[in-house]
Amino acid sequence: MFRMFPFIPGYFYYISIALQIICVLHCIRRGTQQRWIWLIVFVPLIGSIAYFFTEIVPELNRGNWQGGLSSLLVSPAARTRRLEENLRFADTFNNRVLLANAYMLSGRTEEAIELYSSSLTGAFSENEYVINRLIAAYFKTERYPELILLAKKIYNTPPFARSEAHLYYARALEITGDKEGAEKEFRKMKGRFADFEARYQYSLFLQRAGRDSEAQGILEDIVKESPHLSSRERRANYTWIQKSREELRGSLIKKG
Repeated sequence: MFRMFPFIPGYFYYISIALQIICVLHCIRRGTQQRWIWLIVFVPLIGSIAYFFTEIVPELNRGNWQGGLSSLLVSPAARTRRLEENLRFADTFNNRVLLANAYMLSGRTEEAIELYSSSLTGAFSENEYVINRLIAAYFKTERYPELILLAKKIYNTPPFARSEAHLYYARALEITGDKEGAEKEFRKMKGRFADFEARYQYSLFLQRAGRDSEAQGILEDIVKESPHLSSRERRANYTWIQKSREELRGSLIKKG
């Protein structure tokens, strides 16, 4: 996810998630899931920007902006109520997913899980977007065994290796006691200039295992690589670079 303004990283983390969800919602409404969903979900920065300028901007240029703008200005509670009404009127896959996403944003995660789960039927039983959202919801509610079983359904799909779902899977394995399996998954995400969040989480995993020197090596690599990133990549990984610096400073204080 990208952070356009590193001096407000916390806010922009949620804004970046909101942008991804907006693109997905628009994508579902337009019926272009097969073309775009994988790109938006598994390569969120590139996918969301590409979708925004390819699909949404042309609509704005054609003057079809009022409905979209007004929907963004509606309060989350009012938007959720409208989506609930839509689902009561028409119990469709799209309406279920849209409402589940709204529940996730408002912290109603158990209700979101119920809708995501009930959406995975028939022609949509293998829907990658919903499976990824459900994995995130399971992690948030600490339903780790269910997360692990679900992650195995998409484990061999090409996008999974670089997805957020893969990180949740690795962390769930550790939490449920499969530390060897967890490390195996963390190592798969560890390449140079690869997912900085996954590598940061791997360093924490190593610290918990008492392997401080290995953890420090990963943190040092993250910090050393940061000057070689493009400005966009640095914004995207700002939080994990900063956290790595803080962990390194903390380790120096402990040694001192």
